[in-house]
Amino acid sequence: MTELTSPRGQTMLTYLPRYYEASRVMRSLLQAEGAEVDKIRQALNETLDQFFARTATWGLNDWEEELGLAPATDQPDSERRDRIVSRIRGTGTATIRVVKDVAESYDNGEIDVIEDYAAYIVTVRFVDTTGIPPNLEDLKAAVRAVLPAHLALEYEFNYFIYDELDAKNWTWDQVDSFAYTWDQWEVLN
Repeated sequence: MTELTSPRGQTMLTYLPRYYEASRVMRSLLQAEGAEVDKIRQALNETLDQFFARTATWGLNDWEEELGLAPATDQPDSERRDRIVSRIRGTGTATIRVVKDVAESYDNGEIDVIEDYAAYIVTVRFVDTTGIPPNLEDLKAAVRAVLPAHLALEYEFNYFIYDELDAKNWTWDQVDSFAYTWDQWEVLN
């Protein structure tokens, strides 16, 4: 059991008169109080986490309701947080920066957004993500929600290509020894 401590880390026993130092009753009392105060601190920290979209757990439903998102309890919490952050970032005028912020909230990597004014096309290019992101459909829906309807939307993905493999100067025996599946090769850096 932990003894009750102050926020500065001092045990509460140091705040009491010295004759309590030898008291088993007082030590037991402070230990019991310490355990309860630790529980209160933990509960307060967990509650505080719910006020921030990136740390929320049991408060994700409230965030989704507040932002008008359909509850996605079947998705992992990380993907639900991405949807929430994307909705928060996606308010206001649809600029390239807003589209970039929304897309990066899903990918957690760098994304380039290129606008072809003449062709009315916006391209979202994944810079440091190899392969297709796991929650691409949510990303597409979020970007489409902030982008004006008259603009077409395209996506460019990175893949591990043969020239990159060839540049590593591996022999076929070395390549075979890795025993990668095709899915593992396509996201290899």
